[in-house]
Amino acid sequence: MKTKPTLEKIVPSFGSSLLVKKHVQFLKTKKAFWHFHPEIELVYVNKGKGKRHIGNHISYFNNSQLVLIGSNLPHLGYMDRLTTNGSETLIQFKPEFLGENFFKIPEMAAIDQLFERAKKGIRFNIEIKKRIGAKIEELVDLEGADRIISILEILKELARTDDYTILNADGFAFETQPQDNEKIDLVFKHINENFNRHIALDEISDVVSMTVPAFCRFFKKTTSKTFTKLVNEYRVVHATKLLSESNMSIGDICFECGFNNFSHFNKLFKEFTGKSASKYRSEMLNFVQ
Repeated sequence: MKTKPTLEKIVPSFGSSLLVKKHVQFLKTKKAFWHFHPEIELVYVNKGKGKRHIGNHISYFNNSQLVLIGSNLPHLGYMDRLTTNGSETLIQFKPEFLGENFFKIPEMAAIDQLFERAKKGIRFNIEIKKRIGAKIEELVDLEGADRIISILEILKELARTDDYTILNADGFAFETQPQDNEKIDLVFKHINENFNRHIALDEISDVVSMTVPAFCRFFKKTTSKTFTKLVNEYRVVHATKLLSESNMSIGDICFECGFNNFSHFNKLFKEFTGKSASKYRSEMLNFVQ
């Protein structure tokens, strides 16, 4: 699985401060990729099936979903396919799209707190999804002040509800400066190409032209994880894909993903997903049937 998190540049249409898109047909040729961006992203799927991969969280949805992804939280595309009459509506905007301090005033405190929670990924549950799904879809046809007023109404409802689940509670968002993006991009490219073997610290430090101590400080500050921990998590992410999409044995998957010790693989897999590899595969098979 491609696991390089690319910095995606998002450009709203002329005369607009936020991007609103609606997809009524999911094209298999449009490959999902592991990416992050400073924009907050609100996604509503009314009829579809797919896999959520947001930070360190992986799960499947069937029929519909409403998800809010905060600034710089790595994620993949969501849909495997849309069902009949299905659509995906995507809204992307920078936290300061209404001005640097707009959401810092007292009246906007609840929405500001929503944006902070969204840095760990939020899945909204059935009731709120039913209540505001149509409002999100209507944004496509609104312009100017009407669109801004409507998005504020939507954010107000999302901020007030407790009908949600945090997806990436122990994960990370990138707290990077623009000049750091190139280094992070190189690191994840190297992980993506080499995670099925041992990657030494001096090797990855050389990739970004840093000393080992400087790299370790930089990486921990940026991702809140050690390099070894993140590589192991990426290996487990790849294992979940193989478990759900291939007929390989669990032992073969262990070694295919770069683990050279089966008991170590089992221990890390359970820590990361909360269940054993065999139970994970069983649940995924039940899901797709």
